Amino acid sequence: MNIRNKKDFGAGIMYMVFGLFFALNALNYKMGTAAKMGPGYFPFWLGALLTALGFFILLKSMSSKSAEESIGKWDWRIMIWISGSVALYGILLPTLGFLLSVIILVFISASASHEFNWKGSALNALFLVTFTYLAFVKGLNLQFPLYPAFLN
Repeated sequence: MNIRNKKDFGAGIMYMVFGLFFALNALNYKMGTAAKMGPGYFPFWLGALLTALGFFILLKSMSSKSAEESIGKWDWRIMIWISGSVALYGILLPTLGFLLSVIILVFISASASHEFNWKGSALNALFLVTFTYLAFVKGLNLQFPLYPAFLN
């Protein structure tokens, strides 16, 4: 078959690789049942779903109805900015706390975009801080340093 949409083909391969990685590694943990899930249950089924989604996207990229699209030039600058912001988040979390570290992560990673603006990034940071706080700290009761160390 002819690959018409190379972007979708690459995305499908990537989804399948990540999905298989997580599904196969989840087999090392106890699976349990749907009623009483073990630690491997959710990652296995999430990986299986991601693999199936990747396979569907891969097949769709070879369809005659798919628009022809090639993969553009790889932008290393953006990749370094985003990877660096995630690494910086990990470094700053113990010192500056969860809230400030997430805000810094959002602003640095957003500045890698050609469409960066302060207002959009501030709204994104506010939403992400609120959502992650509610989900991880309140919902899952995970213990993160919330504020900078010098304020505690």
